[in-house]
Amino acid sequence: MSAIVEFRDLSVSYGPLRALQGVSGEFPPGATGLLGPNGAGKTTLLKTLLGFLAPDRGGMTAFGFDPVTAALEVRRRIGYMPEADCHISGMTASGFVAFAGELSGMPRDEAISRAHEVLYYVGLGESRYRLVDTYSTGMKQRAKLAQALVHDPELLLLDEPTNGLDPQGRDEMLTLIHDIAERRQMNLVLCSHLLKDVERVCANVLVIDQGRIAARGSLAELTGPRRTAYDVRLKGDPTGFLTDLKDQGGSWRDAEDGYRVFLAEGRGPELIFETAAACGLQVRSLRPAGETLEDVFLRALGHEVED
Repeated sequence: MSAIVEFRDLSVSYGPLRALQGVSGEFPPGATGLLGPNGAGKTTLLKTLLGFLAPDRGGMTAFGFDPVTAALEVRRRIGYMPEADCHISGMTASGFVAFAGELSGMPRDEAISRAHEVLYYVGLGESRYRLVDTYSTGMKQRAKLAQALVHDPELLLLDEPTNGLDPQGRDEMLTLIHDIAERRQMNLVLCSHLLKDVERVCANVLVIDQGRIAARGSLAELTGPRRTAYDVRLKGDPTGFLTDLKDQGGSWRDAEDGYRVFLAEGRGPELIFETAAACGLQVRSLRPAGETLEDVFLRALGHEVED
């Protein structure tokens, strides 16, 4: 299926600061995770898609439209849940969400009816007549999600949707987002610095670092059996072992109760045993390990190997 959003050689600046540096990629149908450290350019990419920022170079298309010249056509097809609070002080949740529907072009009666539906869907049905000012952080996040959903968009943009939530609230929000993507079959982009959130919800991943694309593709491809990985627990000082392993083309990172070791192509677990024995270490446990999104992320950012 063709991409919903495409961008080619896209550069965007804030004065002298280059936030995006010639990035190219796409948001395919389904759920895409937009990952990167703070300041990487994730929010800049979303704001460019919404037509709030104009590129210095390159371009972007969404649903066949250019966000610079046809911003309203693009925005009416997008639901946007920003990271910061966006409610209007003094409004009830039902009034706020209905107003968002009207801003998206819905007739008033339809917007009011739809507001009640989505507030029930996100778990705020019993609180829909309360002022949003009185809501807890978790309830405000749900209200933001409701206003993004009210006009049934073709693409949902979620910027740090679990920000500030406790573990239970985070789990409930991710359950909602997963339902939106899977059962409702809505296309979405989940912008987050929490890898487990993206891994739980998304089928595709785009990693940005310092304004450039560091990795992209389907989660299955990126975390597939491309490299041999093992979870290893050792007895003794591992310094020499890790150094020797690196000299033989391997890499590693800290893992729970030990290390995740990546071996060069064609090398097997015997290398781990041989290197450990040469360093006078005992291998307490060794088990095969598939790459996780964290492994992909760290490798893309060049932080995989510990020195």
